[in-house]
Amino acid sequence: MTTLYDFTVRTAGGAARSLSDFAGQVLLVVNTASECGYTKQYAGLQELQDFFAGQGFSVLGFPCNQFGGQEPGSADEILAFCQGRFGVSFPVMAKLEVNGDGADPLWRWLTQAGSEHPHPVKWNFTKFLIDARGRVVKRYEPAVEPYELVDDVRALLAR
Repeated sequence: MTTLYDFTVRTAGGAARSLSDFAGQVLLVVNTASECGYTKQYAGLQELQDFFAGQGFSVLGFPCNQFGGQEPGSADEILAFCQGRFGVSFPVMAKLEVNGDGADPLWRWLTQAGSEHPHPVKWNFTKFLIDARGRVVKRYEPAVEPYELVDDVRALLAR
């Protein structure tokens, strides 16, 4: 079975990063955008990151410009926005596509027909909760606020 740890992605700085670096952690994988109505969720994502700091949890942000062109900036602009406006300290990866022929392999895996979540990403700030073994546990649609995930994250960390 494939897990999240089998993938390598690009960081916002352009370096390759193996997601096996996060082995054993509970992760929240989120497609993000700086000019979206849900952009304020960056604050809540950072609060989750801070709340569970040191407990084996991390948010991973994946900027995406596929929905309404709401992430038009360069990697440097995206990082400056996230860090400057919301104090984001969690890893922000390179901008990518989450749907269609150009979808990143990680995102194809997250939404594949054989998964428990077999439909394309509908909009920015779709979230996937990953357990410590690298498996998708739950998918949350964009309107679900980060604070609503606290109990689910806590339960996975307790395993």
